[in-house]
Amino acid sequence: MVSRVIPVDPFDLVIFGGTGDLARRKILPGLYRRYLAGQMPEEARIIGAARTEHDDAEYRGIVGDAIREFNDTPPQDGPLEDFLDRVGYVMIDARGDEGWDDLASRVREGAIRAFYFSVGPSLFGDLAERLHRYGMANDAARIVVEKPFGHDLASARALNDVLAQHFEEGQIYRIDHYLGKETVQNLMAVRFGNMLFEPLWNAQYVDHIQITVAETVGVGGRGDYYDKSGAMRDMVQNHLMQLLCLIAMEPPAKYDPDAVRDEKLKVIRALEPVQPHHIVRGQYAATPTEGGYRDDVEAPRSRTESFIAMKMHVSNWRWAGTPFYVRTGKRLRARTSEIAVVFKDTPHSIFGPEAGGHRNVLAIQLQPNEGMTLSVTIKEPGPGGMRLIDVPLDMSFAEALGPEAEEVPDAYERLIMDVIRGNQTLFMRGDEVEAAWAWTDPIIAGWEARNDVPKPYDAGSSGPEDATALTARDGRSWREIKS
Repeated sequence: MVSRVIPVDPFDLVIFGGTGDLARRKILPGLYRRYLAGQMPEEARIIGAARTEHDDAEYRGIVGDAIREFNDTPPQDGPLEDFLDRVGYVMIDARGDEGWDDLASRVREGAIRAFYFSVGPSLFGDLAERLHRYGMANDAARIVVEKPFGHDLASARALNDVLAQHFEEGQIYRIDHYLGKETVQNLMAVRFGNMLFEPLWNAQYVDHIQITVAETVGVGGRGDYYDKSGAMRDMVQNHLMQLLCLIAMEPPAKYDPDAVRDEKLKVIRALEPVQPHHIVRGQYAATPTEGGYRDDVEAPRSRTESFIAMKMHVSNWRWAGTPFYVRTGKRLRARTSEIAVVFKDTPHSIFGPEAGGHRNVLAIQLQPNEGMTLSVTIKEPGPGGMRLIDVPLDMSFAEALGPEAEEVPDAYERLIMDVIRGNQTLFMRGDEVEAAWAWTDPIIAGWEARNDVPKPYDAGSSGPEDATALTARDGRSWREIKS
């Protein structure tokens, strides 16, 4: 199999926050890899913009150092120098006028204009207004905004309103890097490209669905931000919500940005309110060698959750009665992201009780090793009766696709190239964001009104014991968290 790399049209990409952590770790190394793959045209230009003072040569040194540090393989000097020739820098004041004339002079007529807001949301409105004032917000311009998309429904609406004053919805790319993962997109291919699955993808055949995003790290240097957000705002409202939508949505009429996002929006609007006894919140506790959550955020009475598990229901014809169990947390046993579609038992077992209970499970692994596994029931080899066992039909990308699987672009690479192409399929629309907050806000308000205190859990575990009880009450169990 030969993968195809389709070059994009000439572009100018301006990275506001071009010296920041996200730019250094993800955006710039990702652009370099797209250059090596032959996807970036000769005429492409990358302009870093930040408040620190640098000239072009100094910034190219920063970019080169970032690529050497964060690229998977050491860059070769020749290709790296060629890439850096396309890089420039402008010192800019996001809330003033300094640097904007210089930036406007560098952005070319005729090239696609993309502006990546790799800065805090408080600057989004200022940047959008100045791009418009200085004549850079033409019809071909696109802006990329990172999460968080607000802190609640009111702030999300205000943010959308500010951006809408200067850009059309079709020019606004709200990035969620989970949607750029190869396996997430393969989820749609598996569902809608195979007759095998879609007829079974409903409450008649699916017992339940689990979505797990587990991390081994704590809050690290994000303590101040994280303690104001928690796992619900930081992960569930966006990442896990998007995964649930792709699992639960109806087939769109075509693979088109608005057709796909229309179906995702219907799922969010069909979510039932979550009952208090269907929510488990936790905080990781201290160990003999490491501090706990409250130590990390320097707030000894914090009630912010570093773990959350919930039982959710989608109230529509397809999923009536099928629970969706979602959980995410920090300092857990392993780093993994998985979607598991657990099918129902056969209506009648001809093998008798001694054969045991067996279920088909489609497990979709998003990280660390992207791939899919379908467990099927077979006879255990050997004489002595009909003994059944479950075995996996395993498709890891690395094994099934060979060396090309190692060259699959990471999420940021893919999403940035989609911005240049003008393809919004993998980006959230404004009404999606607002609908997600409209569902999330009452849940948060409920536990705040009840003065709920998160349950402590051991670092390196699977979370609080109450999360185990959440599924056990229904006669089910969480899948093991393993990398």
